[in-house]
Amino acid sequence: MRKKWYILRTMAGQEESAKENLETKIRSAGYERFFGRIVIPEETIIDATGKSLKRLSVSPNAKLHVKTGSDVKKGDLIAEEPAVHVRHSGTIVTTKNYRRITIETIDKKYSKTYLIPEGSKLVNGIKVGARIRQGMPLTKDGEYICEIDGKIIENERVKRVEVQLENGEIDVYHIPYELYDPSRIYKGKQVRNGELLAEGRKVHSPVNGRVEVVDLGTRKEIRIARTQKRRMFPGYIFAEMMMNDDTWQFARTVPGVIDFVASGGQPLELKPKEARAILRLAGIETYEEKTKPVRVEMDIKVGDVVKITTGPFEDFAGVVKEIDPVKQELKVAVTIFGRETPVTVKVSEVEKIQ
Repeated sequence: MRKKWYILRTMAGQEESAKENLETKIRSAGYERFFGRIVIPEETIIDATGKSLKRLSVSPNAKLHVKTGSDVKKGDLIAEEPAVHVRHSGTIVTTKNYRRITIETIDKKYSKTYLIPEGSKLVNGIKVGARIRQGMPLTKDGEYICEIDGKIIENERVKRVEVQLENGEIDVYHIPYELYDPSRIYKGKQVRNGELLAEGRKVHSPVNGRVEVVDLGTRKEIRIARTQKRRMFPGYIFAEMMMNDDTWQFARTVPGVIDFVASGGQPLELKPKEARAILRLAGIETYEEKTKPVRVEMDIKVGDVVKITTGPFEDFAGVVKEIDPVKQELKVAVTIFGRETPVTVKVSEVEKIQ
């Protein structure tokens, strides 16, 4: 007997616990051959508002572990700056605390970095994101003056390390304060060409989200739009199983499960295209993105019937409920296991049914 997909109704808000209870009962009873995958379809909601968007700057030489479109979790490693190595052999003569302040023009085409001794107190308001104008002082003593109009994109504590070479010249290194190791870097130490001064700074994602990488020339900006998972069908879980009297009774008596979704008294079996959509929504089955040129004029209006040509709901037909002409997106109501489900698609991902 071949496994097919069926729908179980659960107590409100108990989809996850019902799923875990069913999987535990299957393992305990040795029923693995009767059941396959148990899924709770979810969609990813992206909040790309300015207040939600996280922006992280790295140098052009940083090694990226993400790319545009990547989904990350809070704490994931997303980039690594190069390690700091000694350029020429010599002797460390000073280690001092500095501030690295970077200001970028509003058009992001030019930036200016200032390295300021900690002893020179910064004026109030020198913080990341603040606007600043040419001629404004950066320090209270007025020794450091802003030379461009722009926005502060970096305010970081660094350790300035000076290495005197045999010919008397000075090599200067600026090491992020959190990476400075006083047991490795100290005044009077002899260092050799290529010796490691500090590990590269590792950048971790501060939030769960979806990544966009923008190359700004003088730096790379990693933008992370917060995401959250939303259940597509609250109160339901989907089970792949062999249906008979025994497995029917076995599944419906799991704690948290109310009963099977039924039609005419019989458990409702999902159609193949409905099952395929569920698997794609759950991330179990992948699909090939199909693209076509985006239309210049939107020849679709609310109430039109369209066929979805790519994505989880490929081959589904539905009614257009909303149109966003700016984003070139449609909200289409499709029907799956008898329920109307709104999905958002690009205009280029549908065909109008005449």
